[in-house]
Amino acid sequence: MDKSFAQAAAETIARGIGRRDFVRAMAAVGAGAGLSAVASACSSSDTPTATVASTSTFEVLHPDHGDIAGDHYLKSEPAQVLWGYVPTVHATPVMRMRSGQTITLDTVSHEGILEDQGRNPIEYFGANGVNESDILQDAVAVAADYNRTPRDFDKDGPHVVTGPVFVEGAQPGDVLKIETLEAIPRVPYGVVSSRHGKGALARKSDGSAPDGITIEEVMPPVATDHRKNSKPTEYGNVSTFTAVEDGHGVMSYGDAQVRFPLAPFMGIMGVAFSQDRDITAATANSIPPTIGGGNIDIRLLGVGSTLYLPVFAEGALFYVGDPHMAMGDGEVALTAMEGSLRGTYRLTVCKPGSGDAPSVAYNYPFAETENAWVPIGLSDPDGAVNGNSSDLNIAMRRAVVNALDFLENDQGMDRATAYAYLSAASDFVVSQVVDRTVGVHGQIYKSHFAV
Repeated sequence: MDKSFAQAAAETIARGIGRRDFVRAMAAVGAGAGLSAVASACSSSDTPTATVASTSTFEVLHPDHGDIAGDHYLKSEPAQVLWGYVPTVHATPVMRMRSGQTITLDTVSHEGILEDQGRNPIEYFGANGVNESDILQDAVAVAADYNRTPRDFDKDGPHVVTGPVFVEGAQPGDVLKIETLEAIPRVPYGVVSSRHGKGALARKSDGSAPDGITIEEVMPPVATDHRKNSKPTEYGNVSTFTAVEDGHGVMSYGDAQVRFPLAPFMGIMGVAFSQDRDITAATANSIPPTIGGGNIDIRLLGVGSTLYLPVFAEGALFYVGDPHMAMGDGEVALTAMEGSLRGTYRLTVCKPGSGDAPSVAYNYPFAETENAWVPIGLSDPDGAVNGNSSDLNIAMRRAVVNALDFLENDQGMDRATAYAYLSAASDFVVSQVVDRTVGVHGQIYKSHFAV
């Protein structure tokens, strides 16, 4: 990346409200008036962080409210989202834009509107002390009015996906470069959920414990599993409401609290990949990530990051969803701290041979932050054509191979030296273990090459 994430965020805001008003706004922040969200720079460890205004000054970002920084703006209205599925290569775009332009997209979190939570966000969030005026209008609309596909809670993905966006000039064989310029919380709260049969400690479909743990160690506990009941609200799933206070998530337990910093990013950023014409085909389910991205759940992909995705359809057909306010590597319980975000992106088409994208990205997702190149590995990235594999060993091997290809083809290292270097100085971590297809990503630090 050429610019720090703070610089990119500042320039995006300035474009949206004007340079003079931007200066005035920053002065107001210094005087204590506050903006809805102010991003801070990445730490030296390349862990993304963000500061969010306290709840007393938080501006809830209903559709059309607040600053819109992008050249284009796309809302999460029921007709412009898919619930549980991502666009296929046959999808009709809901917006068009030129390569190199920016777009602001509102996203709606699925948590608080799902069937096991009552599919009524006013009741669900109201029971957790949220005023009705602070519940997003588009979340209420999606929960009540979505009808593009029939909803099957046990089959469909949970995610509300906004798009797709047609990027002019994109053709199969190209790369779409996705620069995240903003990721602003729309509400001062989120939810973390653990559901029976899902997550790192879920029991198997036959009822037995997974390898490595006992049945007593399954989470949520087996005794609370009531999925035989036909009503999702009685399944016994667990959702933990999490308030936002002064840029932190706050969970209460007994008389105590645990606080952790927010680091907003979109869990889902993708381009159309599935070739199916059936909008609810297994290959278009929103849960497993694919070579076209999707539910890739890499916590480094916040403001200041760039994600490169190979293109499989004319116009690329970009989409976003699964907004996260914070997530730990692995995402072990099932979800991150899910909360609706407003994201702004610059979308740029990269042609083969242009040098505008890493060579690996023409065949596989690849990312970078201000401090690192991020090779990615998925355990079974074919879009569930033959089911999904959840073998982390496979994901790890693919991440390492992609790292080797990048170092050899883009940095000019011989493969043996690159292999040795990765072992000595790079980091590989688990992205997530909960999306059927699991992921691993690495970090190759740019400072090592600045000699």
